[in-house]
Amino acid sequence: MIARDRVVGMTLTEKILARHAGRDRVRPGDFVVAKVDLVLGNDITAPVAIKEFERMGAERVFDPDKIALVPDHFTPNKDIKSAEQVQLMRNFARKHGIMHFFELGEMGIEHCLLPEKGMIVPGDLVVGADSHTCTYGALGAFSTGVGSTDMAAAMATGELWFRVPETIKFVFNGRLGRWVGGKDLILYTIGKIGVDGARYKAMEFVGEAISSLSVEGRLTMANMAIEAGAKNGIFMPDEKVVEYLRGRTTRSYEMLTSDEDADYSQVFEFDAGDIEPQVALPHLPENSRPVKEVAGVPIDQVVIGSCTNGRIEDLRVAADILRGKRVARGIRCIVIPGTQAVYLQAVREGLVETFIEAGAVVSTPTCGPCLGGHMGVLAAGERAIATTNRNFVGRMGHPKSEVYLSGPAVAAASAVAGEIVSPEEVL
Repeated sequence: MIARDRVVGMTLTEKILARHAGRDRVRPGDFVVAKVDLVLGNDITAPVAIKEFERMGAERVFDPDKIALVPDHFTPNKDIKSAEQVQLMRNFARKHGIMHFFELGEMGIEHCLLPEKGMIVPGDLVVGADSHTCTYGALGAFSTGVGSTDMAAAMATGELWFRVPETIKFVFNGRLGRWVGGKDLILYTIGKIGVDGARYKAMEFVGEAISSLSVEGRLTMANMAIEAGAKNGIFMPDEKVVEYLRGRTTRSYEMLTSDEDADYSQVFEFDAGDIEPQVALPHLPENSRPVKEVAGVPIDQVVIGSCTNGRIEDLRVAADILRGKRVARGIRCIVIPGTQAVYLQAVREGLVETFIEAGAVVSTPTCGPCLGGHMGVLAAGERAIATTNRNFVGRMGHPKSEVYLSGPAVAAASAVAGEIVSPEEVL
């Protein structure tokens, strides 16, 4: 327990919550009502929130410029029900003048799209009716998933209540090895602490290896904080974040960081040089192992994409491995760019040509197979390796299918080999 009579500094998470609650300071365990900078919903969660918004008698949203509606889970619409869900969102956006409704052709996977659009800056407080809303912590924001009812309340009032979480600090010293990226770091971390190891806590990532990590890699790590049970994942904003936001936003922001004397519930230190490319075995993200310990497991399908690894950096890594090679016969390799802009950049760089020549297929941006929705659902007995974030029972289709999680390098190499392998095995 943190002593209440001792004045100590605050973590970045605590500072953001304090500022948005209009308080000088907060401590873990405090309950606060805080103003939100952005409210997010998708084609599964927003329709429920819209119905609750109307049921509570709300006549208008608190700020139409601070709401984003992104139909991405079943887009393009896979059936009548999904079409009706998006229609409900579209009509709501029109009625309330919500400009950030991203229709087909403009949309992307929500947690790839909103950072790309410059809609989040350091110090923001973001809530979304999707558990992976924690992604935006990569930009130095406090962002967390909420239920659809909370989304409705936030759209109506512009604020929500929070219990201030304790913070766990994760220090990654040293340098990253070849083919090791953000996905490997977060799988390794979850493997160490378990899927409940950070339950309702903030995961703060620091260290030399983190400073060297790209913003894309940080987005990947923050995205999977929820897989350790965390309330949020967060990084100190730095010049890489400033550069990422340049040209994306005209909003002003402050580069808040944790105080040196901030209290942490736990501190973990890792040597990044000891971390190898990781694979998480079914049926939990905590079942992570170095790829060499999993090598040889036969697969039926490879998925490269999702809100975890659907950015241009991820596609470049996959293309570097697939270039001049062929996907093994009998293996389905599905590549899903995270946004239209990522797709277009992949076309311009020749990555799409590389994928197609290798025997892969390239999809329009969609969550699709990640949640067993469409564009790559598994049958009974089938096994996939995917750059997605969850491998629960039935996550990608039939309850008797299996999903292994990895970064894009291992996924692409496995597509070539027809079984799980290290990238070195196919290069």
